[in-house]
Amino acid sequence: MSPEMLQAKQVLDTLITKQRVHMYKPIQVAEILYHVRQGELTIDQVENELEVYRNLSKRWRDNVTRLLLDRVSTSSQKYQDNLFEANAVPPSSLTVLAQGNVDGIVERYIYQRFLEKQRRILKLAELLNRAAIGTFDLEDFLAEFRYDKGIRRSIDKAFEIVVYALFNTLVKHLKVTITVSADPAESKLLREFEMFASLLLGIDVQNPTVRLPAKLHRAGTTNAADRGLDIWANFGPAVQVKHLTLTENLAEDISSEIAADRIVIVCKDSEKETINRICQQLDQRIQGVIVQSQLVEWYSRALHGDFSDRLGADLLNSLRQEFRNEFPFSVTFKELYKERAYHKIYQPDSPFWIED
Repeated sequence: MSPEMLQAKQVLDTLITKQRVHMYKPIQVAEILYHVRQGELTIDQVENELEVYRNLSKRWRDNVTRLLLDRVSTSSQKYQDNLFEANAVPPSSLTVLAQGNVDGIVERYIYQRFLEKQRRILKLAELLNRAAIGTFDLEDFLAEFRYDKGIRRSIDKAFEIVVYALFNTLVKHLKVTITVSADPAESKLLREFEMFASLLLGIDVQNPTVRLPAKLHRAGTTNAADRGLDIWANFGPAVQVKHLTLTENLAEDISSEIAADRIVIVCKDSEKETINRICQQLDQRIQGVIVQSQLVEWYSRALHGDFSDRLGADLLNSLRQEFRNEFPFSVTFKELYKERAYHKIYQPDSPFWIED
């Protein structure tokens, strides 16, 4: 194997080692190599015409990360373009990698390394798939996120999934409804804006009152540093989920940044006195604070208590579904791997060869 190829592999390995769990930059490299292999980009262009694929390769990367992660990079353009600088994977190294990408071996290597970083997530997916009403332990599930520093940053999302699954299951089985009603004294105003009221509120002159099932919604992917809305309800409260020790400053930030009448904060256990002091000192919109030990207790009641036969199956199914939604690669990775025929590659003499 040529010294140039070994050096290019070292450059790639260094990039992968520096990456967080999402591996946006290595995936971008893999997609450049894939599109060269598909004939959509030439090796000469890779080496000499960076502007041809600088931005195009970001779109290729985003197509894959949407499939595997349901998200795209939100880093600055400057940070994203650092990929092609001398301290990352410059065009000269990309060219060598493209030359060595016989049958997609380098692409396959990158996605194998991606999978390595996701091993514990996949283990958790398997754990959830095998989970039974009488044996699932929330404490053990959350602890898995602390064992591996590669996914420790994902614990906020794990916490959010856990909260949503429980809240959604309880609201469903409590058969909670909400009522939307216009003041009878404002019937003329309702008639004047009947189309608006019908479209946005579901009421009209003939039906000025409606009852709706209570629902919870997750707000979707947000920046890792964001303190915005995580879960919102159509009956009032907004739920902010953070796996952090609650402080006055953090709670004040949350209170000022969320435009909701009532806010419930879910976080790690803190001193009871601290929690009470924060709720007393800050905006009255903070309805309360839920801590991890309470979630563990409520999960135990739902899965092992008097109502486990009613709640258990729905709770675990909701947890599994939200986990798949948050970490879609637990399902979609195999599809990509098979579609690209990476499983059929066999080149034991390549420095990029790793057994599946």
